Amino acid sequence: MSRLHDRSASAAPALWGYAAVRAVGLVVLAVAAAVAGEDALHRLNGRWDSVWYVRIAEHGYGHEVTLPDGSVHSDLAFFPLLPALERGLAALLPVDAATAGLVVSWAASLAAAWGIYAVGAQVAGRRGGVVLAVLWGVYPTAFVQSMAYTETLFTALAAWSLYAVLRGRWIWAGALCVGAGLTRPSAAALVAALGITAIVTVVKERRVTARMAAGVLLAPLGWLGYVVFVAVREGSPTAYFEVQSAWGNSIDGGVALARFVWENLTGPVPLAGVGLCAALALVGWVVWLCVRQRQPLPVLVYGIGIVVISLVGAAYFGSRPRLMMPAFPLLLPAAVALARLRDRTVVIVLAGLALASGAYGAFTLLGPGPP
Repeated sequence: MSRLHDRSASAAPALWGYAAVRAVGLVVLAVAAAVAGEDALHRLNGRWDSVWYVRIAEHGYGHEVTLPDGSVHSDLAFFPLLPALERGLAALLPVDAATAGLVVSWAASLAAAWGIYAVGAQVAGRRGGVVLAVLWGVYPTAFVQSMAYTETLFTALAAWSLYAVLRGRWIWAGALCVGAGLTRPSAAALVAALGITAIVTVVKERRVTARMAAGVLLAPLGWLGYVVFVAVREGSPTAYFEVQSAWGNSIDGGVALARFVWENLTGPVPLAGVGLCAALALVGWVVWLCVRQRQPLPVLVYGIGIVVISLVGAAYFGSRPRLMMPAFPLLLPAAVALARLRDRTVVIVLAGLALASGAYGAFTLLGPGPP
């Protein structure tokens, strides 16, 4: 108990800092929504993917929507852990599933910030860990961390799984990876991080421990379990991938992304294409910085894996920054650089980023398209 208390006390600055910047984002949204005559709460738990999760929580799987072009969107595209938690919490508390989704997301956001701090402190020291957790809270699409979406739940499970690997606790790492695999398909990056780290460790030490083997074997079971569930339910071994393809989320190796960038470069506003190229170059540069920083292998593989998964699919381009958000290791170089500055400078920089992130979040949430 004393050890848990010491760890929570050590993480307190990270948690308070993270909560503060997310509160700034929520205040900015509330003010903007009031000016626009919109319901801010509904924007957080009653639109886009949140509606699908609530429907699954209340009625189970089996809902489909046929679009005007004939394509079919099935709720089997959504993984089960978040709606299961929404359903369970709604049964325990006097709240509906939509509100339960927000409770789960906000609680998970604190767990994610704590896990990110733990990984950051392990890699870059306590101060670096604090800055890393707060930086994650001011990521451009951090407004999603306040929505009834899966990003915070997945990131919490991933961060603590990586921390467990760094501490040599393989069974815990595998078990947490199972949860991540029941939350988002991008858990494949976490599975790869555990598997590659295990292989390198075995090669170096020339031995395999039972705990390591158990953790690695556990890791993919969440993701695989859901894919098998969809296959059995639909009577096709490739059913899950067919469902995702119908949503436009098939893996095409980045062809759709390249086409989108090219169309913008050659379109009426080529500056948009230049901006996209600059954004992709920035991502590549940050990945290079992470490699140069010599991040621990599981952390590095996970971060790069999330980036690759986010770029090689045919998904809606505007959602890609959100899909990359769980890749918190990409923020480590910036966190280390900021941690070297004086406290006052760090606070000013983070406050400015919080306001910018909040403004972008309000603009996006009050707009017509999904994040």
